[in-house]
Amino acid sequence: METGGHQRIRYGMVGGGEGAFIGAVHRMAAALDGDYALVCGAFSSDAERSRRSGAALGLDPARSYPTLDAMLAGERALPEGERMQLVSIVTPNHLHAPAAIAALDAGFHVMSDKPMALNVAESRAIAAAVERSGRLYGLTFTYSGYPLVEEARVRVARGDFGTIRLVQVEYSQGWLSGPLDREGNKQAEWRTDPARAGLGGCLGDIGTHAFHLAEHVSGLAVEELSADLTTHVPDRRLDDDVAALLRLEGGARGVLKASQVAAGDENGLRLRIHGEHGGLDWSQMEPNTLTLRWLDRPAEIVRAGGPGLAPSTQAMLRTPAGHPEGYIEAFANLYRSFGRAVRGGAPDGFPGVGDGLRTMTFVEAMIENSVGAEKWTRLAKWGA
Repeated sequence: METGGHQRIRYGMVGGGEGAFIGAVHRMAAALDGDYALVCGAFSSDAERSRRSGAALGLDPARSYPTLDAMLAGERALPEGERMQLVSIVTPNHLHAPAAIAALDAGFHVMSDKPMALNVAESRAIAAAVERSGRLYGLTFTYSGYPLVEEARVRVARGDFGTIRLVQVEYSQGWLSGPLDREGNKQAEWRTDPARAGLGGCLGDIGTHAFHLAEHVSGLAVEELSADLTTHVPDRRLDDDVAALLRLEGGARGVLKASQVAAGDENGLRLRIHGEHGGLDWSQMEPNTLTLRWLDRPAEIVRAGGPGLAPSTQAMLRTPAGHPEGYIEAFANLYRSFGRAVRGGAPDGFPGVGDGLRTMTFVEAMIENSVGAEKWTRLAKWGA
C-alpha cells in the first residue's frame, strides 16, 4: 500500500453503499492522488447490503462490517499497521454526530460529509470529542476546494477590491420541484425527512454550502440575518426554498438565496463579491473561470492554469490550462490537505470544527428568524 514513497492512508467508510450517491464521490476523491486506500466499511444499516457493497469494492469480506460499532471494534483489534486510520462518514445527516463521536473516541480521525450534525448542540459534542481524542476532524464543504475559489479568496484577502461592500451568493437547483420524496427517490426521501435531515431541508443541504462559501471567500463573518424559509411542494415537511438578507462585519451587506424548486436549474452555485474598486464573479457550473470587473479598467478573465495565479491556487491544479477540473477534483483537494495533516503536516486547507459549528449556527439562526417576529437575528461568533 505504498505510493509516491509513502504509505497510503488506510480508511474505512460508514454509509455510501448500494444506491448511495455521495459515498462514491468520496471514494473517487480519496483515490485521485493515490494517497488513500479503502480497507473496510459499514456501508449500510442492512448487513447484507453492506456485505454486497464491500464485495463490489473488492474488500476482504471480514472487513465489510454490519455496523459502525462492529467496524470500530474489529479495526481496533488489528495490528496498528493494518487497521484503518480514519473514518469517512457519508451517511444521512442524523448519523453524522454519533458516528463521528464514536470514531473519534475509538482513536480514529474523521472526514465527514456536511453538515456537521443536526444542530449546534450535536456539533459542540463533536468538538468536545475532537478535543479529548486529539484526532483530526474534517468536513467536505466541497466548493472551498475549487482552485479559482481559492484564487478569489486570495485576491479579496490581499485587498485587490478595497473594502468589501457587497456579498451575493445563490445556489439554485430544480430537482425537488416535484414530490420525488413521496415517489421512492431515496436521495429526496431522507433530505426532506426532519428526523434524518435535521432542522432545515434546502437550508441544510445547499444553503449551508452557500453560507460557507460566502464567508470563506469574503473573509467576513455574518453578524445578523433576516430570513425567509418557504415550502412550495404540498405536504413537504421541510423548506425547499430559502432567502436571507445578511449584515456582515465591517459594514458589508449581503444576500443569500438557495432553492431546490427552481425548475430546470441544475447546480447553479454563484458567488459575487464587490468592494470599493471592483468585484469578482464565480460560478460552479463554469468553475475554471473567475471574472474580475473594475471601475476604471476593462474586465479581466482569470482561467485555471493560466498566468498570474497565487501559489496556493496553483497547488490545487492537476491539469494544464484548458483541461476541465471540477467537482471530484475539488473534493480531492480537501482529502489531499487532510491527508497531509494525518501524516503530521499543518491542519489546514480543509474545513473543520469551526466551519461546522459556524454553519450550524447559521441554520439555527435562519430558522429562529423565519418563525419569529424580529426583523434581524444575531449570529453567535463562530458557534460560541
